[in-house]
Amino acid sequence: MRLIISAVALAFATLSTPVFAAAHAAAAPAADKKPTAQQSKMATCNKDAGDKKLEGDPRKAFMKECLSAKSAGATAQQDKMKMCNKDAGDKKLAGDPRKAFMKECLSKKA
Repeated sequence: MRLIISAVALAFATLSTPVFAAAHAAAAPAADKKPTAQQSKMATCNKDAGDKKLEGDPRKAFMKECLSAKSAGATAQQDKMKMCNKDAGDKKLAGDPRKAFMKECLSKKA
């Protein structure tokens, strides 16, 4: 009986090793990826919430507000893009002249 149990255990260990190795190999490249913008924002909000020692409902409310807030840099760039698009449309620019105008307009400092 012991021999059968040992044989089954050995067979299971031998057959399951490649499965565990494949799962570990698949997980390794994921660790090397850079965080997305949302993941970075989450990390920043978590750090800010921790600095304020928030717990429970106040933490949830803070995190909701923090994660839903737009970054100031993205909003300024979006506003600039809207303004340049409007100006290009008013001048009826298309193709290469439009690309050149947009490049120049977007590179100007506010």
